[in-house]
Amino acid sequence: MGELFTIDCGEILLREFRTEDVDAIYELTSQPEVYEFLPDWRSTREQRLDWVTNYEIPDNKEFLANIPSIGERWLKLGIFLKETNEFIGFCNTGIKDELSEPNREVAYAISKHYRNRGYTTQAVKELVKFLFKNTDVKQLNAVVLPRNVASNKVIEKCNFRLSGDVEIENQLHYHYILDKKEWMN
Repeated sequence: MGELFTIDCGEILLREFRTEDVDAIYELTSQPEVYEFLPDWRSTREQRLDWVTNYEIPDNKEFLANIPSIGERWLKLGIFLKETNEFIGFCNTGIKDELSEPNREVAYAISKHYRNRGYTTQAVKELVKFLFKNTDVKQLNAVVLPRNVASNKVIEKCNFRLSGDVEIENQLHYHYILDKKEWMN
């Protein structure tokens, strides 16, 4: 299995998923603090293994092989502490069907044990930088529930601007946008 795609973010690394990460991903997405805001990520361990093996790893390979023209492909990266290689969260990009085009989204989650340390902000900033410098992406989106105060702070620290509200699955979300031109300035 060749080198794994990695983005160095200082104290943390973003790295593509491996099957060895399944238990850590499952544990993270089983935390109420995570699935309250990302219910689609909740699963059984068997489902998580299937998704990582048959969808997420192949999707990542396809995404990376098609740079700079990534189209509607997904990239799902784990957040790892550089010092210990511990999986502490994830930071992803993909298409958000509920948004009008360009609908490339950035989404993330961090373990309850590693919140308020700046890791999520570091991860999002580096993923944004990678996307704008290496792919044909011109705009990124984020959707955040208004009650998810920590997530709203992260996205604002990453210079996304509030564009308005969007209803997804009968819930109001804040819709944030970051244009490549604004980011470059």
